[in-house]
Amino acid sequence: MDIIHSFINESQGVIDKLKEEIKSIRSNRISAALVENLAIEAYGGTTKLKLLELATIVNEGPQTLVITPFDSSIIGDIEKKILKSPLGISPVTQGNKIILKFPALTQEQREKLTKLVGQIIEEAKRGIRNLRDEARKAIKNRFEKKEITEDQKFQLEEEIDKNTHNFMETISQIKQNKEKEILEI
Repeated sequence: MDIIHSFINESQGVIDKLKEEIKSIRSNRISAALVENLAIEAYGGTTKLKLLELATIVNEGPQTLVITPFDSSIIGDIEKKILKSPLGISPVTQGNKIILKFPALTQEQREKLTKLVGQIIEEAKRGIRNLRDEARKAIKNRFEKKEITEDQKFQLEEEIDKNTHNFMETISQIKQNKEKEILEI
C-alpha cells in the first residue's frame, strides 16, 4: 500500500543521508568525500557551489589529497573554506593545485570521531523510528475510518515493523564499518 511505499522511500532517504554524512567523517583512509561537499563561496561570494563542482579531487598517497580547481582564480576561495572547515588542516598551494596533507589520527581523535559517528547514527535511528510512528498512526487512522480491516491493519503494522528492523540493521552495519575504519591503525 501507499503507506508502506512512503515509509520505505522516506526511510531510504534517511539511510542515504546517513551514508553521505558518514563519508565526510575522517578515518585513516583519506578520501575525497572529506572535502567534496564543502560549500565554497566563489567569485567574490556571488556563487556558492560544492567543491566537487569546482575542482577535481584526487588521492595522492594514503594521507594526501590534491585539489585542482577548474578555474585557478578561485584557489583563494577554496583555501579560505578549508581553513574555516572543521578539518583542522592547512592547505598548501603549489601552482594551480591545493595540497592537503592529513596527519595520522591520534587515539584521542579516534575516540572523538567514534563518538561523532554514534551521534549521527542515533539521529538516523530516531528518524527511522519517527517515520515508523507516523506510518503506524496512518494505519490506525485508516482502520478507525473503516478503510481497512483489522487483518489488513495487523499485516501493515507487521510490514512496517519488518522494514523498520531491516533499516535498523543497515544503520548498525554502517556504524560498525565506519568505527572499524576509524579505529584501524
